[in-house]
Amino acid sequence: MKKLIILILACTGPFCSAQLFNPQSKKITARYFPEMEAEINTPAFLKKRGFTNYTEMMSFLEPLVKQHQKNIRLSYIGKSQKGLSIPLLLISNPNSSAEKIRVWIQAGIHGNEPASTEGVLFLIGQLLENPEYRDLLDRVEIGIIPMANIDGSNKQLRPAANGLDLNRDQTKLMVPESVVLKQAFTDFNAQVALDFHEFRPYRRDYLQMGTFGLTNAYDVMFLYSGNLNVPEPLRKYTEHAFVERTETRLRKKGLTTHAYFTSSDYQGYTVFNQGSVNARSSATSYALANCISTLVEVRGIGLGRTSFKRRTMTTFLIALSYIKTAAENGDAIREVLAASSEQRKDDPAVVKSRRKVLRRPLDFIDLHTEKKTEETVILRDALQSTPLLGRPLPKAYILLPTQEKMAEKLRVLGVTVEMSDKTVEIPVETYRIREYYRAAQKYEGTHRQTVKTTLSPKTITLPEGSFIIYTDQKNIGLAVETLEPEASNSFVSFNLIPTGEGEELPVYRYNSNIKL
Repeated sequence: MKKLIILILACTGPFCSAQLFNPQSKKITARYFPEMEAEINTPAFLKKRGFTNYTEMMSFLEPLVKQHQKNIRLSYIGKSQKGLSIPLLLISNPNSSAEKIRVWIQAGIHGNEPASTEGVLFLIGQLLENPEYRDLLDRVEIGIIPMANIDGSNKQLRPAANGLDLNRDQTKLMVPESVVLKQAFTDFNAQVALDFHEFRPYRRDYLQMGTFGLTNAYDVMFLYSGNLNVPEPLRKYTEHAFVERTETRLRKKGLTTHAYFTSSDYQGYTVFNQGSVNARSSATSYALANCISTLVEVRGIGLGRTSFKRRTMTTFLIALSYIKTAAENGDAIREVLAASSEQRKDDPAVVKSRRKVLRRPLDFIDLHTEKKTEETVILRDALQSTPLLGRPLPKAYILLPTQEKMAEKLRVLGVTVEMSDKTVEIPVETYRIREYYRAAQKYEGTHRQTVKTTLSPKTITLPEGSFIIYTDQKNIGLAVETLEPEASNSFVSFNLIPTGEGEELPVYRYNSNIKL
C-alpha cells in the first residue's frame, strides 16, 4: 500500500515537479536502468545531492573558455526574467578551411529536466579536452545553449519565472527568454538542431494499465516532426540519416529507444500520441526553418538522481552521434536542405492535418511483476499525418501596418519581412471569419481562438508601410503556421490577432507575380 501511495503522489499533484518521491523500485533500476561506467566531472557529480544550478554551471564553463580560447567563444544572448545572463557557446576550429555544418544544441528549456544540461556540459568538456573528438571541430561549428530556462532550472521547475512553458511559446513568443533564444537560433542559421529534454516515465494514465500500473520502458525517445509543411525529403532524411543511425549506436551501449509518445485521456480511453506537428514546440519550429531537427526525451522526470549518470551519458552520446553524423555527411546535408528549400516553394500550405490512428504494440514495465511487457495500444501517429485543410501557397502574405508586432515576431522566427514604400491598389484574397470560438480558460497565458474562414477575392488599397512576406524563402513554413488563421499555432489561434465572427482579418494573400 505504501508503494502504491508513493506512486500515485509521484504521478499526480504538486509533487510532480518537486521530485519529492521516487516511485521506481531498486529492482527495476538494477535490471533495466543500471548506472553506466563513466567518469563525469560536471558540477552535479561533484556533490551528493541536487543538480547543477546556474552559478555552478558558469563556474564549470568559465575555466574551459579561458583554457581553450582558440576553439570556444562565450557570449550572452539576453537575460532571464530574474536577471541572469543566458550563455551561448560557439565551438569549432577556426583554423580549418573546410566548409562546416552548423549544429545547434539546446538544453534545459524545462527546468526540471536536469540531465539535459548535465549531458551538454559533459559534451562541452569532451569536445574541448578529449583528443578523440578534436577532428570533429574541423568540420562542424556547434552553437550550444546549455541552460535555456535558467530561472526554472535554479528551482527545478518546468516553466519560466512567469509560469509559461518555453516549449509552448515558439510561435507566439510571449516569454522574454523565448524571443532571445529564437533570435539566437535564427542568427546562427543552424543546419542541424537538437533540443534535449527528459520525460516522466510514471504517468497517471499508466496507473490504469496492467494489474497495478505500468511504467515506460525506454531509455530515450526521439521526437522529429511530422508537420506536412516540412518537405518530405527533409523529414525522411532526419529519420533515416540521423535518428536511426543514432539509435543503432545507442543499442550497442545497451540503451533502449523509441519514437516519442505521450498519453492522454479521450472519452475514458487512454490514447497514445506519437510524434508531433506543432510549431509551438522546438522540434517542428526548427524543422520549419529548413533544418534537420530532433527533440530528444531521456527517461528521468520524477526519478531524482536515480540512474542520473546513465541519463547524462545518454544525452552526451546522442549529441556526439549527431555531431559525428553531421561531420561525416556535410555534402549530403547541404544537398538535402537545398532541395527541401526549393521544393517548399511548390508545395501547398497545409493548414490542418489528421494523424493516422492505429493499434500498435509498445514496451512497458509491469509494476506488479517488475518485468517487461508488451501492450497493444491505440496510437495517433503524427508521423503518418495526412492533410485535412490545405491551400495553394500565395506569392506573398501581406500584413497591414497595424500588425507591426506580428511582423517583428516573424523576423525573430527568421522570416524575411519587407515593407511597402508606397500606397498601391492590388488584388488579394481576404480571410473573413465565418465561425468563431474563444476559449473561456487561458492556455499558456492567452484565451485561444478557434476559427473557420472564407477566402474571397478583393481589390484593396494597400497602405504604405504594410508588411510583405514573399513565399519564395527558406523559412516560409513558419509564415504558413503563424499566418494561416485556422492553423493550431497561428497568431489568430493564440489571440495575438484578436477577431470575431464576421470580421475580416488584417492578413491577406497576394497571388500576382508582380513584386510590390
